Amino acid sequence: MPVFFVCAGLLGLLAAALTVNVGLMRGRKRINLGDNGDAEMQAAVRAHGNLMEFAPLCLLMIYMASDFYSFRMVAGLSVVLLVARILHAGGMLGFIPKGRLLGTLATVLVLGVSAILLAIAGLGLKQY
Repeated sequence: MPVFFVCAGLLGLLAAALTVNVGLMRGRKRINLGDNGDAEMQAAVRAHGNLMEFAPLCLLMIYMASDFYSFRMVAGLSVVLLVARILHAGGMLGFIPKGRLLGTLATVLVLGVSAILLAIAGLGLKQY
C-alpha cells in the first residue's frame, strides 16, 4: 500500500498546484467567475476539473481493490493513474505534446481495469 499512498499524495499535490494555477490566472486576467471565453483560462479550469472528476473515483476503486488483489496490481494501477493525470494536465496546459490524449487513454484504462477487478471480486470469483 505505500505506493498507493505516495501516488495519492502526489495526486493531491497536483490538485493543489492546478488549483493555485487557476487562482493565479484569475488574478492575472481579472476573471472572477467563469472563463470569459479566454482559451487559456478554459484550459486551466478544465485541467483542474478533469483531475477532480476522475482521480477520486479511480483512487477509491484502486483502494477497494487492494483488499482482493496483489501489491503489484495496486501499485501498478496507482502509478499508471499518477502518470496519466500528470500527462493529461500537462497536455491541457500545453506543456506536454499529446499529453491530454495519452493521459485520457491511460486514465480510462485504470478506470476500466479497476471496475472489472471490483466486479470480479464482488461476484466472488476472486478470493482473498
